[in-house]
Amino acid sequence: MIIFIKTALVFFLAIFGRYVLIVLLFQYLFKIKFKEQFALREVSTKPRRQWQDWREIGHSAFTSAIFALAAAAVVQAWQRGWTKIYTDWHDYPLLWLVLSVAIVLVLHETYYYWLHRWMHRPGVYKWVHKAHHDSITTSAWTSFSFHPAESILQAIVLPLMLFVIPIHVVAIGVVLVVMTLTSIINHLNTELYPKDFYSHWFGKWWIGATHHSLHHSQFKYNYGLYFTFWDKWMRTESPDFKALFNKKTADT
Repeated sequence: MIIFIKTALVFFLAIFGRYVLIVLLFQYLFKIKFKEQFALREVSTKPRRQWQDWREIGHSAFTSAIFALAAAAVVQAWQRGWTKIYTDWHDYPLLWLVLSVAIVLVLHETYYYWLHRWMHRPGVYKWVHKAHHDSITTSAWTSFSFHPAESILQAIVLPLMLFVIPIHVVAIGVVLVVMTLTSIINHLNTELYPKDFYSHWFGKWWIGATHHSLHHSQFKYNYGLYFTFWDKWMRTESPDFKALFNKKTADT
């Protein structure tokens, strides 16, 4: 138990520290250093509430603690040989390294899209998802700001996949980096992607700040996490997305 607690503490410091450092970097770059260049790319112009940053940081600390407990549990399971995590490059072809990342992201997207729609059900929303939507105008700090119940629901999916999908530790690291960066970019409330990005073969399937900011303001659209394919297939993509994206990227 002591080893588990120490492992969880190390993971908490790593997860929460990573969140704070990357958020501070994005806030500095796009809200201070290059503020004028990106001013017209602010998606929502509604002012953020007083003390909103600190409330989001508090929620994010709880989220980081829950993620750390899940990570510590995975480490113990891995040490006992219960997971499909591997460290030897020769166990699987290198192509599998790329495919495993893609598979995990697509499965995570699918899980989150349907979880997200469920969390918007009237009887569930106020108990699970409202804490995140209290941030109507988002910022990079919002990226980890969840109610503990939602954090638990988000924390279980990746560990479960590690029990059934062979995946190298480097691939796990890549997935975690993608998860962190996309969450921060999508909540930044500043559109970073270039003009007509949504028309690109990749961009039309990839979520950015405009796409996700519309979810926070409209509630009933844009439930995706990384990709737009479920929103497109289920017709839950906001009809305002393209016009707003064009407006916010007209300077480029």
